[in-house]
Amino acid sequence: MNEYSFILWHNSIVATTEESAKRTASRTQRRQQLTDATMKCIARKGLGNTTLGDVAREAGLSQGIVNLHFESKENLLNETLRSIADDYKSQFDRTLEKSEPDAASKLHALMKLDLRPSVIDRRKLAVWFAFWGEVNSRPRYQTVCAESDEYYYNVLCSLCDELIAEGQYDNVSPAAVATMLISVSNGMWLSSLISPKRFDRQCATHAVDEYLRSIFPNHFPLP
Repeated sequence: MNEYSFILWHNSIVATTEESAKRTASRTQRRQQLTDATMKCIARKGLGNTTLGDVAREAGLSQGIVNLHFESKENLLNETLRSIADDYKSQFDRTLEKSEPDAASKLHALMKLDLRPSVIDRRKLAVWFAFWGEVNSRPRYQTVCAESDEYYYNVLCSLCDELIAEGQYDNVSPAAVATMLISVSNGMWLSSLISPKRFDRQCATHAVDEYLRSIFPNHFPLP
């Protein structure tokens, strides 16, 4: 192969690779566009009343495009649930990584995360609770939700275990505290969704701080 032929071959390979990358990016972006549209539809109409036609109209696309990417409503809903679960996990992991290294700071940062506007977003919460309401009849939903819950529970339980050892807190169960913290977050999300005018983020943050202080007084002293 002479130099000129090699250059042509190399350019052809590069062009093919770039075109493939563009197609992949376009497919990924289109699927994200459709899951975003699905979340808007579910928040507005509910899980059962959302159709592929609704999603197509919300996204400004033809229903054929929706069928091309997902083939069925069930596939689209599965990916939408996975998308919103991955979004929360990304925020959870970033918070864990960027907080101070001690267990108390990490635990406090994770509880504050659950009160951020990016998490207490009524559209996202409506979608979360819509899927949660279907877990008993949809094994796939139950699997995704259970995986998420187990991951967060294990992290919180580990942090609580560290605090109990450091503070020598007697008769405190890391499992019980982790369960309570998750329940507190879920309850605040529900309150925010059902009664947005009454819900107060500052008051909710204060309530979380008070609970942590009651369990781990040496790590969360009065300000």
